[in-house]
Amino acid sequence: MEILHYTFMQNALIAGILVSLVAGIIGSLIVVNRLVFLTGGVAHSSYGGIGMAIYFGLPIFLGASLFTVAVALLLAWLTFKKRHLSDTYIGLIWAVGMAIGVIFVDLTPGYNTDLMSYLFGSILAVQHSDLWFMGALLAMVLFTVHHWYRELLAISYDSDYAALRGIPTGRFYTLLLILSALTVVVAIKVVGLILVLALMTIPTHIASHRSSTLYGMMMLSALFAAFFTLAGLWLSYRYDLTSGACIILAAAAGLVLESLWRWLRSRQIRN
Repeated sequence: MEILHYTFMQNALIAGILVSLVAGIIGSLIVVNRLVFLTGGVAHSSYGGIGMAIYFGLPIFLGASLFTVAVALLLAWLTFKKRHLSDTYIGLIWAVGMAIGVIFVDLTPGYNTDLMSYLFGSILAVQHSDLWFMGALLAMVLFTVHHWYRELLAISYDSDYAALRGIPTGRFYTLLLILSALTVVVAIKVVGLILVLALMTIPTHIASHRSSTLYGMMMLSALFAAFFTLAGLWLSYRYDLTSGACIILAAAAGLVLESLWRWLRSRQIRN
């Protein structure tokens, strides 16, 4: 309990919980809508926004948010009616986004800060202003899911039928990508852009075997993500390791244990 006496650990715990809740909810939506690879493209292209924010002297969250939302809008426009070409577009934007970030960092005079924190996370460096951004995003996600749950449910499991019912599937497809982009931005502080997909998909995969509804999957996924984040933070503090990597390894260990339990359970039922 002594770690709670430090302000940076208090900020880290709050940030971990906020980001985990957002990642669990949005992660469930991107998994059932098969948008994981698209979100991966957005995540890696966000490095372009980080580089531009550093070059122009903007807050990292602001620069990365504007850039990733622009990328999400572009990908939504390119892939909504051309899903068969999505791999090509994602690969292109993925590479170009990271290249833009590298070039802008190179052009920044006198900049010598270690960029590994953006790749693998630096949750212990979270500031109070970051917490406000994370809290605002969580509120936005909760409002979106509560207000348009039926529409999100419809497009997640049968988008063609949803379109016939008059639901604007294109708008909700774009909305999902925008929320995914903003989730990536806040998760960069926790696990980094390299590991962000794991935080958004591993808890969801576990939750999918524990719930038969989208709502239940989102809630369980958020709880699992929060648990793995707290466990990873404890491991990071206890053994002086990188926090982002510890969080993902804790989630991976949870996935292995859950898979083993299901295998033993199914074997017991067969016997």
